[in-house]
Amino acid sequence: MFPPQFLVVERISAGVESTSKKRLLEVLAGLLASAQPQLRTETIYERLLERERLGSTGLGHGVALPHARIKDATEAIGAFVQLRQAVDFDAIDEQPVDLVFAMLVPEAATEVHLQLLAHLAGLFGEETFRERLRQATDSGALLRHLQEGASHTSGG
Repeated sequence: MFPPQFLVVERISAGVESTSKKRLLEVLAGLLASAQPQLRTETIYERLLERERLGSTGLGHGVALPHARIKDATEAIGAFVQLRQAVDFDAIDEQPVDLVFAMLVPEAATEVHLQLLAHLAGLFGEETFRERLRQATDSGALLRHLQEGASHTSGG
């Protein structure tokens, strides 16, 4: 189960057009920045980019989980983008990504960060879950699938 307000329909986009990993990170930074007034898109973008330089967050199977800790965040925040056409993300399986879940956590929230990442990685590891997300046509449907998936995997 996701924390309250971790993911809301306003931070989910379906059928997004993006031409590159950097452009995709800019889109995600904008969605994440909309969650809290003190957050700045440029700062979030830089933090996500810094994290990608350490190693790609592309998990494989067309999924990426870009994430960062940021001092201005007051709680964990998620954003999700379903791409119309997959883009190269330097994923471990060398496949392009079309499902991208970005996350920010407060700088001190190491345990929360790791728990959420592990939960998301498990969720996106399920082929049927990924396919449901790929078939969704709008942000509301994506949010429902993400919440249902999160609640079904929260016990294990």
